[in-house]
Amino acid sequence: MSDNAKIADSSANGTPGTNLKWDVFMTPGIPIVSNMPPGVNKVYFQAMASTLIYGKRDAVLVDAFMTVKQADTLADWVAASGKNLTTIYITHGHGDHWFGIGAILDRFPNAKPVATPNVVKVMHQNSSPEVLEKIWKAAFPAQIPDRLVMAEELKGNVIDLEGHKLVAVDLGHTDTDYTTCLNVPSIGLVVAGDAAYNDVHLYLVESNAKTRQEWISALDKIESLKPSAVIASHKRPSNDDNPRIIEETRQYIRDFNRSDETTTTAQELYNKMLGLYPNRVNPDWALWSSARAVKQ
Repeated sequence: MSDNAKIADSSANGTPGTNLKWDVFMTPGIPIVSNMPPGVNKVYFQAMASTLIYGKRDAVLVDAFMTVKQADTLADWVAASGKNLTTIYITHGHGDHWFGIGAILDRFPNAKPVATPNVVKVMHQNSSPEVLEKIWKAAFPAQIPDRLVMAEELKGNVIDLEGHKLVAVDLGHTDTDYTTCLNVPSIGLVVAGDAAYNDVHLYLVESNAKTRQEWISALDKIESLKPSAVIASHKRPSNDDNPRIIEETRQYIRDFNRSDETTTTAQELYNKMLGLYPNRVNPDWALWSSARAVKQ
């Protein structure tokens, strides 16, 4: 699999009576240098989604991918829309959601990258020399951009798009600290970042029993917004964006908690979750990494 090919993008979505629509661009999974389960000799980092919300003229991009190739291809896709990109919104601080900002700005220099103040803090942590070299560049050799552009702190919690409010919603801990989603009430859309996963094994490496409960609370908050579509950053490319993924993500966390309580080793936890979710995407990286982190 290459990381510069478009897997799928949605047909234009919107709500009757409004001027906003949205499209999703997906970049496929790419090899990752990582510890692997016994018997596995190659693992992939999962596919990722970026969302373009647009009106008649202007557009807002949510998340900007990670590698140079991914970001360049995303920029091509945004350019093909013919829209004026005003804003790049970053849902949370993990590098796979924002290392590509610079490449997007090369094509759209007037666009403004923004994130909530706490997300900017986590972005700084992910781009610190130690984390950047030991984690990101070690996992994706020669693929991370040399120039990393930090988002500006969003003033307030609203982005205006042709008179419509795009609302940044603080979610707390999901797969990392200080995550957010972007709610677009006028079209019933929530761009969930990594707060919801769509048929992909969850990344629980940074979690413990307390923060996994916080994640469930974050999902409750998303559900309270009553969205008609929920876009997960990590999703099976062929899947739709049905809000049922909120409960599916919640149930996965509950099952992980129960499995953690009844197992002793990473292998046992991995096997138990794989038995419950044999068909979810990316067990060999996300699930195995999570089991090892929780059981270490």
